[in-house]
Amino acid sequence: MTEREPVRVGIIGTGAISQIVHLPIFSERADVDLVALADADELKATTLARRFAVPRVMSADELLDFDELDVVVLCTPNNLHEDMAVRALQRGKHVLVERPLAPTSEGTARVIEAAQEAGCVLQVGMPHRFRPEVIALRSFVEGGELGDLYAVRGSWLTRAYPMTRSTWRTNPQVAGGGALVDLGIPALDLSLWVAGFPRARRVSCVLAQGEGEVEHAATLLVETDDGIAMTLEVSNRAFASEDRLYLRVMGSDGAGSLPPLEVFRQLGGRPLEVTPRQGRPSGGENPYTNAYRRLLDDFVRRVTGVAENTMPVEQVEVMRLIEAAYRSAASGHEVEL
Repeated sequence: MTEREPVRVGIIGTGAISQIVHLPIFSERADVDLVALADADELKATTLARRFAVPRVMSADELLDFDELDVVVLCTPNNLHEDMAVRALQRGKHVLVERPLAPTSEGTARVIEAAQEAGCVLQVGMPHRFRPEVIALRSFVEGGELGDLYAVRGSWLTRAYPMTRSTWRTNPQVAGGGALVDLGIPALDLSLWVAGFPRARRVSCVLAQGEGEVEHAATLLVETDDGIAMTLEVSNRAFASEDRLYLRVMGSDGAGSLPPLEVFRQLGGRPLEVTPRQGRPSGGENPYTNAYRRLLDDFVRRVTGVAENTMPVEQVEVMRLIEAAYRSAASGHEVEL
């Protein structure tokens, strides 16, 4: 494949994330050729293929084995990620996986190992890393401008909606968990990434189970080896006017929070605001889809060799913390790592 040839992409799973992000963004890129779609609901896949001018609809097995693809994007239920990703990588295809890479830390390590052995690009759908305000806050932490971190507070709360039917996200065998998996994994990744991925020492977790098979809320406390207290609150039943993603980092010489981005530093004996100005997404795009656009651009750049290919090895640590959190909640005790 040369730089002038379009990257040939196949997508498995045509749910909300595909319809909102992958299909519209990939379809407008001149350097990407959407070749095939697969979904358990063939009618839905066929309808979307017509809408986005995708020439082929096939089964997931056929797509994974299809030679005329450079990239496979996995937007499938969580329990399918590991095996599908490994199979695609072993066929020499680059892979983008919606979070998580795999339902377990061991499975996550297996996917990364398969990518390393195949020499292929492997990326996970963590769009928050590409939000300008998140990058800016991380740069303050990375540069030591906030001093030594002592606390990180994060939350992702989504509004409660009436459920007319069960989905795979409410099945613990398929999803791997409830709010702690669906919202906790990206929110924990955000907290850890901004803080520079400090190593966790101990974890404590409380879940709110309710009437369903999976939890609808979780509260975590993580202590790191260097003494940072990280707290995380997630819920998919928030009673509020809108969904809420929040992060605050506190250090010996300053603090920052988002959204909106606000940064204060101790200067001249008093706290002064040093928040950098942030541009707004063009074309009326919201921060979520704009961040995904940046993520997909980074992925294509890695596939074409324009950007360096790095492995998402930190996802093993993320899943290790999630597993420890579930053990803590089940036992009612803090878990040492």
